[in-house]
Amino acid sequence: MKTMMVQGTTSDAGKSTLVAGLCRVAARKGIKVAPFKPQNMALNSAVTPCGGEIGRAQALQAVAANVPLSVDFNPILLKPNTDTGAQVIVHGKALSNMEAGKYHDYKAVAMDAVIESHERLAAQFEYCIVEGAGSPAEINLRANDIANMGFACKVSCPVIIIADIDKGGVFAHLVGTLALLSEEEQALVKGFVINRFRGDIGLLQSGLDWLEDYTGKPVFGVLPYLHDLTLDAEDAVSITNRTENASLRVAVLLLPHISNHTDFDSLRLNPKVDLKYVRHGEKIGGVDLIIIPGSKNVINDLRFLRSEGWDKEIVRHLRYQGKVLGICGGFQMLGQTIFDPLHVESTTAQEAALNLASFTTELSDTKQLTNVFGTCLLNNEQIGIRGYEIHCGISTGPALDKPFLEFSKHPLGTNYDGFISDDNLLAGTYLHGLFDDPNTCSAILSWASHGSFTNEGFDLDAHREAQLDKLADICEQHLDIEKIFALDV
Repeated sequence: MKTMMVQGTTSDAGKSTLVAGLCRVAARKGIKVAPFKPQNMALNSAVTPCGGEIGRAQALQAVAANVPLSVDFNPILLKPNTDTGAQVIVHGKALSNMEAGKYHDYKAVAMDAVIESHERLAAQFEYCIVEGAGSPAEINLRANDIANMGFACKVSCPVIIIADIDKGGVFAHLVGTLALLSEEEQALVKGFVINRFRGDIGLLQSGLDWLEDYTGKPVFGVLPYLHDLTLDAEDAVSITNRTENASLRVAVLLLPHISNHTDFDSLRLNPKVDLKYVRHGEKIGGVDLIIIPGSKNVINDLRFLRSEGWDKEIVRHLRYQGKVLGICGGFQMLGQTIFDPLHVESTTAQEAALNLASFTTELSDTKQLTNVFGTCLLNNEQIGIRGYEIHCGISTGPALDKPFLEFSKHPLGTNYDGFISDDNLLAGTYLHGLFDDPNTCSAILSWASHGSFTNEGFDLDAHREAQLDKLADICEQHLDIEKIFALDV
């Protein structure tokens, strides 16, 4: 298996997007290609068929490559739960919570897991396109590095460095990054890609010529700024919203530890839905549906919600017959109490929840990771639903006697999930991805509008495929693809 790595001068330089584009190009050429990210830090994740957890970017790249999800695509996933600590996930399974200093010492062990995954991929694929993390020139993180040059040196693979010209200082970024690498690492860097260029490429040519002359390394291409490219975000929340003649207003509470906000991409992209993320210091305002999203630290995010006064706004919203939906951690917040006796997510043993439904939740050290199919029971209808579960909580109580959905065949033998309130204003579920299917999305939005909103829903899968093909077309048009795929050490 040939391996090639994309590293960036900064976070959000375009590594994830370039890897996705190259994966789709390779797949269209008939190359059996695997995406790979040794270490990812993100709160957006996906569940693999074997019940493991990987970063959302690698799930997108696997779709681009036309291959099933595998835990080997992202052997180390870090999910931050505090400013200095994160849950460490190895080969898809949660290992433990670690503070940054402890994890730094653990990296030598983590590298073994990374190499193990890469070797397994080598037995299955012809080509591997690797995504780095952040920047390889972070001096304080270079010791025991497994995410960037540490991995590239270990497997001796060629490296492309991508930089975002829209941020400014692109030549300083590239030259400075290269200068801070060792001679061995510099030798692995085979060239550059410049991302997000606007304007006349002719005005950039003198700079490209200088860069190639100064570094002795080629520029493989300049990618344009793609204003309307919409793909699953690795971590950052996209607040852009397509609204033309929106007839339904939805508010998602932007919690500090929000997880899997990709749940709402199909709403954000639906021109008939006005979706807004309510941020720190903002009021929820008048909307049809309030969504409390998933959280990696439910108790602390619940406290944040209260500190913003959103709890009082939710009660007022319900009083005026508005609808509220809680997903995963947001579902847990709707109950009476959240217990964390093992301190899975926080140092607090228990916290009073919003007390909007009669159930409690206890967090456990066993994470439930499943892809599921079932039937949504909103509106007294039975609508097929698919999605995935990523949670540590077990919820019990009389409110759950009226479930949100019924499973046709749950991998863990569970029959029901979530709840619908007796007054039909509140609902909660552990299921992520519930808006991705157009029919299910349509049913939920109809419920949110008391039946007045009719819409086919947004086909996110079809949209994603079209966007990946568009990205691959752009890569083939603006990059020297043949040289990139021929790279070797």
